[in-house]
Amino acid sequence: MRSRFTRLVVLVAGIAVATSACGKYSISSIRSLKAFKDANEFYARSEYKGAIPLYEKSILHNPDFGYTYFFLGNSYDNLYKPSHKGEPENDAYLPKAVENYRKAIDKLQGQPGEQAAQYRKLSYEYLIAAYGSDKLNDFEKAEPIARELIATVPNEPGNYQALGKLYEDQGRYDEAEASFIKAIEVKPSDPLGYQILAGYYNRQGEFEKTIDAFQKRANMEPNNPEAWHTMGSFYFDKVSRDKALDKKVGLSYTMKGLEAEDKALALNAEYFEALSFKNQLLRAQANFEKDPARQKALIAEADQLREKAIALQAKQNASAAAADAAKKAGGK
Repeated sequence: MRSRFTRLVVLVAGIAVATSACGKYSISSIRSLKAFKDANEFYARSEYKGAIPLYEKSILHNPDFGYTYFFLGNSYDNLYKPSHKGEPENDAYLPKAVENYRKAIDKLQGQPGEQAAQYRKLSYEYLIAAYGSDKLNDFEKAEPIARELIATVPNEPGNYQALGKLYEDQGRYDEAEASFIKAIEVKPSDPLGYQILAGYYNRQGEFEKTIDAFQKRANMEPNNPEAWHTMGSFYFDKVSRDKALDKKVGLSYTMKGLEAEDKALALNAEYFEALSFKNQLLRAQANFEKDPARQKALIAEADQLREKAIALQAKQNASAAAADAAKKAGGK
């Protein structure tokens, strides 16, 4: 997120400022743009206290430039620290952030260009987050804003997911689930929707629903080894942590986990994480076996995978170190 804003702030700095009904520049608009660019330099360095007075100066000269309100609000937002909640100076940042996000939404409405729509959407998202449970904790204000965003951009899955998270934080789980499912209905071809739904089910302790969502995600991107490995890792976590798990069910989960890791390794034979989890799943399978010879064979296979994983990790670490050294040498 930080790097995205750094890139976008440079692009926004080049946007011409509309300063009058006839579209001509004025001294005020030039001064506003100069202050905006100067503020962006502080913002890009995360020096928000230095950016704030310059953004305010930019607004003073041109109160209709909607982008400035977003960055002013985000500067106040970034200054707020949840760990300092209760301290007057710290707590004063959020109302100022909220005020400016709201102004950005209003000022950017109807503005031409993709960037205006993008920053208006970001203003909504950050405004919702400011009312979230870890900041102002005001669901009554956050919910209508989330619904306003959905009405503005009805085909964006992330908007329904934001609403779902608000409901989840309030313990309104039926509405939360419905919102996460609606996000998938809006864009059923997006694997991320299934991944987020799986995360929700996992937080609720719904293992079968979690796996079903991950399976649908893997079906959407069958050539992504990470999608299959994620399932394998969740199967292993369930088998290793749930001490009350029926042995028959545990063995079934173990075999399904191995199947998922095998699919990941078929796509990427040097997938370190998949090798590591297959090693652990084989050991789990051995625990379910009664035949000593079969147990021994499974442990031997697991040992081979462990050694391969260790060697692969060492190789990858060496390559990363060499690349880092080359980068440093090239920068001199």
